[in-house]
Amino acid sequence: MTSPFAELGLGSALIESLTQLGYEEPTPIQREAIPPLLAGRDLLGQAATGTGKTAAFALPLVEALTGEEPRAGRPFILVLVPTRELAMQVAEAFHRYGRARAARVVPIYGGQAFDQQIRALRRGAHVVVATPGRALDHLRRGTLDFADLTAVVLDEADEMLDMGFAEEIEQILQSAPTERQTALFSATMPPRIAAIAERHLRNPARVQIRREKAAQGEVPRVRQTAYIVSRAQKVPALGRVLDLESPGLAVIFCRTRTEVDMLAETLAARGYRAEALHGGMTQEQRDRVMKRTRSGAIDLLIATDVAARGLDIEQLTHVVNFDVPSSPAAYVHRIGRTGRAGREGVAITLAEPREHRLLRNIEQLTRQKIQIATVPTVLDVRARRLELTRASLREAIIAGDLDGYRSVVESLAGEFDVLDVAAAAVKLIHAESAGAAGADEDDEIPSSAAADDRRAGAKPRSQPKEREPRGAQAPRAPGAGMVRIYVGAGRKANMRPADLVGAIANESGIDARGIGAIEIADTFSLVELPEEVVDQVIAALRGTTIKGKRLTVRRDQARSRGPTAPARTRPASGSRSSRD
Repeated sequence: MTSPFAELGLGSALIESLTQLGYEEPTPIQREAIPPLLAGRDLLGQAATGTGKTAAFALPLVEALTGEEPRAGRPFILVLVPTRELAMQVAEAFHRYGRARAARVVPIYGGQAFDQQIRALRRGAHVVVATPGRALDHLRRGTLDFADLTAVVLDEADEMLDMGFAEEIEQILQSAPTERQTALFSATMPPRIAAIAERHLRNPARVQIRREKAAQGEVPRVRQTAYIVSRAQKVPALGRVLDLESPGLAVIFCRTRTEVDMLAETLAARGYRAEALHGGMTQEQRDRVMKRTRSGAIDLLIATDVAARGLDIEQLTHVVNFDVPSSPAAYVHRIGRTGRAGREGVAITLAEPREHRLLRNIEQLTRQKIQIATVPTVLDVRARRLELTRASLREAIIAGDLDGYRSVVESLAGEFDVLDVAAAAVKLIHAESAGAAGADEDDEIPSSAAADDRRAGAKPRSQPKEREPRGAQAPRAPGAGMVRIYVGAGRKANMRPADLVGAIANESGIDARGIGAIEIADTFSLVELPEEVVDQVIAALRGTTIKGKRLTVRRDQARSRGPTAPARTRPASGSRSSRD
């Protein structure tokens, strides 16, 4: 049987690679873009993230490689992308497709050492995938030469312009040979993109792929919901929504780096496995966060638009806008990361009352209704948790292997009703699963109507209850096999459990789930750790800073401590700090 990809003009070697990769049918953008690119034409393509456009340009360009060996620093194909993450993803795709052709691919981007990139370029690369700034740097240094270029691709061109790369793109295109093939892909087609195409593309084939609309009666691929809440209530509202939704993996978008750090730290302290991702982090830190994200080690990735551009995470189930995006196009980019491959995705937006107009603008662009919902109540969250507890118990019963626990039930059954024993077990499981995320259960989150009343000067219908601070407690003895370490900073230094968990997990390399109780006093903190890793953790923390300072770290010596007793807290299993 002839492969549908063969009908597009691709050769047998590439078809075999696609078959091994599990590709069966080309996507619409691949059907439209591959034939003209194979024919050597320039191409102007409009397609959103997740439509398969990487393969749409990578496959025909790999097919066109002649087998000639590239010279040092002189690639045949240059692909420009907006972010480091997308550079790595596109380079990986070229590597997979070009394996049968022995194609060598080199990604170059900011944040990676120049020496490493120069060595890779000197070995010769058929394909270079680069961010515009780093490509121009190499061009100026003479470590990248465009003399042998046969094709240039601009991927996510609108994003590159939004990030301020217009001048770099112009310089790169002007430095490339005039007799070359050029392809430009963009999710949107504003006038400035059209102007670039007019200047640098020759009689291009034009391809426009609109998002597929769900057939009548079908569930939409992305369920879009907005909650109208005041600024002050966004964090507790977000906690309620996350508890109700139980996302497998969610990306939460914030406007600024500072907001990303603050929200990631707040959510981590509440027991969520949350990490931050923004442009202020080193490449090593970003790579570490993405590795944990793809391995399933975290539940929430809090990011800025710039840091998340080009991210393609297969297991992503939810996209959350902590603020309404400044433009409808940004909203479309964000939610396009979920709801792929036929799976339903969820897009959630937290909007302030004054941002209602922005939601209407988004609806006009997408021609889709955003459902305005009420923030879940405490009863809603409790009901959801009970539902999850019931499902977990049902799975455990079906799985069996309960003999080791029957003796406990049998011993209690002689004293209590069996249903009461089971109900008590459910209560304990339910309380454990609630964890730190239930911190706001006693707070009433005002509705959008209440928020509107406040803006109009009306008396609020209700105010959140103010929780009393935790009282001082006598420090308890560490658990069996655990040892406590002393860290010389506490509440007065704004020390939080998330800071300690993040520092220990990231600097010593131990699994955060092994960390025991954390007790924070005014001037010091105590952390329980397994005996076998204590010395390793102490050595690691002494060699780094926590909250920007080098602190005293040692095994706890209870008698040497002052009279201030710490308040005790226990991080949820697996929680980590937002900082690397």
